[in-house]
Amino acid sequence: MTVYTRYIINSMVVALAATMLFSCKNNFNEVQQIGVLQNAPIGEADTIHLKHTDSSKLIADLKSPKMFDYSNRPFGYSEFPKGIELTIFDKEGNPSKIFADYAISYLNTDLIDLRGNVLLATYTKDSLFTTQMYYDQKNEWVFTNEDYRLKKGYTDISGRGFDSSRNFKTYEMHEPSGPIEFNN
Repeated sequence: MTVYTRYIINSMVVALAATMLFSCKNNFNEVQQIGVLQNAPIGEADTIHLKHTDSSKLIADLKSPKMFDYSNRPFGYSEFPKGIELTIFDKEGNPSKIFADYAISYLNTDLIDLRGNVLLATYTKDSLFTTQMYYDQKNEWVFTNEDYRLKKGYTDISGRGFDSSRNFKTYEMHEPSGPIEFNN
């Protein structure tokens, strides 16, 4: 190989390396934004009032000041970061109300994860208070593994872990604790 050929090859390598060095730009902010856009909700709603009916009969009534829709995810969900007020009606039209400071409704499983000051109140004035509760919409079943307080009729019961139908007709207390009070 001649000196001239070597000179041309070396010049091309240097030119290529210089071009590559100067063509790079700092796009770290753009790379960060890719993840943000993929994690963003597909929809956002303020002050929602959603009514669910079946055969022109009101089944559920949901109110919330804020909702984020993540149904674009593989395991879709709706998030209610400022809490919910959910009224569920039984076959006779009797309401049960659920209040929570925060909620996530999972679309594939029909499960609602309620957190914060959670209260379930039935039309018979029975109430369950807890910090976290799950509501299975399909089976109309509520459960928690957290501490709870149940006020049913004249009784006031506390404990940890509770499973129940949403109207407390069938329920199981896992670890009742403290005295059971009967109010007159």
